Amino acid sequence: MRLPMLGMAFALLMPFRSGFAQESTAYRTPPPSMADVLLAAPTPSVSIDEKGRYMVLQERSSYPGIDELARPELRIAGLRIDPGNFGPSRSTYITGLRVKDLRTGAERTVEGLPQPLRAGGLVWNPSQTRLAFSHTAPDGIELWEMDPAAAKARKVSRRPMNNVLANFGYVDDETLLYFATVSPASSAPPRPAAPSGPTVQENLGKAAPVRTFQDMIRSAYDEELFAFYGTSQPVEIRNGKEREIGGPDLYRRMTESPDGRFFLKEVIRKPFSYQVPYSGFPRTVSITDRQGKVLRVLAELPSSETAPSGNDNVQDVPRGFGWRADHPAMVVWIKPLDGGLMKNQVAKREAVLSLKAPFTADPVEMARTDMRCRGVTWGNDTLALIAEGLQGKQLTRVSRLDPSKGTSEVLIERSVNDRYNDPGSPLTRRNASGQSVLYLADGGRLVMTGQGASPDGDLPFLAEFDLATKRLNNLWRCDTGYYENVVAIPDPSSGRFITSRQSLAEAPNFFWRTLGTKELEPITAFPDPQPALRGLKREKISYRRQDGVDLTATVYLPAGYDPVRDGRLPVLVWAYPREFKSAGDAAQVRGSKYFFTRISWGSPIFHALEGYAVMDAAEFPIVGEGDREPNDNFIEQLTWNAEAALRAAHEGGWGDTTRAAVGGHSYGAFMTANLLAHTRLFKAGLARSGAYLRYLTPFGFQNEERTYWEAPELYQRMSPFTYANNVKDALLLIHGEADNNPGTFPINSERLFQAVKGHGGTVRYVSLPHESHSYAAKESVLHMLWEQHRWMEEHVKGASGK
Repeated sequence: MRLPMLGMAFALLMPFRSGFAQESTAYRTPPPSMADVLLAAPTPSVSIDEKGRYMVLQERSSYPGIDELARPELRIAGLRIDPGNFGPSRSTYITGLRVKDLRTGAERTVEGLPQPLRAGGLVWNPSQTRLAFSHTAPDGIELWEMDPAAAKARKVSRRPMNNVLANFGYVDDETLLYFATVSPASSAPPRPAAPSGPTVQENLGKAAPVRTFQDMIRSAYDEELFAFYGTSQPVEIRNGKEREIGGPDLYRRMTESPDGRFFLKEVIRKPFSYQVPYSGFPRTVSITDRQGKVLRVLAELPSSETAPSGNDNVQDVPRGFGWRADHPAMVVWIKPLDGGLMKNQVAKREAVLSLKAPFTADPVEMARTDMRCRGVTWGNDTLALIAEGLQGKQLTRVSRLDPSKGTSEVLIERSVNDRYNDPGSPLTRRNASGQSVLYLADGGRLVMTGQGASPDGDLPFLAEFDLATKRLNNLWRCDTGYYENVVAIPDPSSGRFITSRQSLAEAPNFFWRTLGTKELEPITAFPDPQPALRGLKREKISYRRQDGVDLTATVYLPAGYDPVRDGRLPVLVWAYPREFKSAGDAAQVRGSKYFFTRISWGSPIFHALEGYAVMDAAEFPIVGEGDREPNDNFIEQLTWNAEAALRAAHEGGWGDTTRAAVGGHSYGAFMTANLLAHTRLFKAGLARSGAYLRYLTPFGFQNEERTYWEAPELYQRMSPFTYANNVKDALLLIHGEADNNPGTFPINSERLFQAVKGHGGTVRYVSLPHESHSYAAKESVLHMLWEQHRWMEEHVKGASGK
């Protein structure tokens, strides 16, 4: 079968003989019940300093107009660049800033801000007394600084910023580092009237099994543009004075050592790849002095084109360079010991290496790991936490490392999907150098915060982890009936902390809490942003599929719904499949029963406002235990999940399973198309921005490590395009025409539409201009809801029983 199937894969890229009818239409809007909820002003986001003195409230724009998305945009090297300002295109901006004094409760609007404000990237300085942020002005990006105590802001940069590859940050309390443009946008290389020759790529016998990416460099002209827009000049600002560090280059990052004497610098170098994004381009990692003079080159890293396939295979090169947070000037990194390949049997997989100032000696090995090293959280001379794991086996481990001796002891080992035994994340605090290090409570205990997953749903906690006994001792846990999580612990020794608290009836707001008491001190009183949703009935239900795996979904029913009076409702099942290596992990309850319902553009809950029963976040696990891979029977497990969801809807007394639809975004859209291709369980499907031809992702997808050539039958079986002739129910395909997500090329929807149409199926394909994988413009998301509502009304609500 291999040769014919391989031929089929390439044939898919050929145009079909018959085109498809195109419909030009103006943007439409859904019913007011949907539109009003969508366009409601969002609740401000907040940033709290570590000492608990100030809360910065950030008002944000909701949805830009399509005219903003239609601005000129460069799509090169995996980037989306605004050619007019040397920054990313399609940004969501902060439009207003207020400061709340957490000691007095006083709230002030920040003075001195540019108008209209288009801010982004708020960053606190090490002592948490000032914040820096960018502002996108009409003629370039500026660097601003804010004093929260005075609630005043001022511009601090003299030159336009270049935010294409690197970003700004604090070097120390008084010093900011940003990357300035080198040339004005008007001097960008002009597009040649005619090409100087063909674009040629070649490979001389070296394996390069890269996964699929979008917006790659495609020509010599693209290379020129990337070099022009990516080149920047590091500039340091101190006491109002600017100083250049080194010269212009393609900087990816530049971070200062804790003692302030050195920089760790990473720059991109040629040749630029046509196969991988800029993050995989060749690069040089080096250490420089304060003037930018290179003291030592740590690594010349090759293009990631040659990275081996497989989730746990890595390039045989050093990676993860960074400063050790609790040391004045020591750089650390990770090195594979197995050649980067899991098939190689070795005693230890990886090593953590270090090199301290003056960086003239040989690197020192600090630790070794059994699995792939995921990083180190530093504490002090005798304590660090080293994380390791394997994606293929879904394992994670955290060990206690003694950096002075190089010895380690396992503290926690579990499946990454075993949320019930997740001990949470350790609290960090800034040391004298302004670096974040592990905080230790009296007796050498770590302070931990976590989601607290349980059979009753998520119940977040604050706890202490005893390093000696490896036991977790809860200090506080969320009350049943609420979802409340810790967001800040200004002074761990005081027992005071800040939480965000919500329930089915109460909008999320922030509160002070004190250990040992039930007292709640309100900080904010944000109103309900979408009051129309409060009438919906909501319930988290549990049910079981045919092989015994327990599942959950959150059900939303229309306001005032009475099953006796109103009868059964048409149903929308919304899901996103996830892979598991354990049926026990797959059966664990996820999320909370007590989230306050707030929705954004991608939610299916809008349809509950129009008379549908919506099963949101219906669990669709794909389980492969032991030597069996999850995708070995992907279609069968999808079917079991769908049948179980519909059975639960019927047994609940509210669902009319003869009038049911299924939907999802991205991998959820892939699921939707497969269910319509292999079952007749649903009257319709809503599939947004999916991948339907697995042949177009031949070197793996999601967590699938096998390539097309290793498992051609699997790729064929999992491609709904292969079974387009079996799609007998109504399929709505929506895709952003500028989708930048790896694998979900718009051609997936185009070709599936043509295939279903060619076999006489009921199908509609909507291509949203200028939209990426997620949709942003107000006109686009309103039209998307109109399309979905119209499709559901025509093919589900008004459908006759089966």
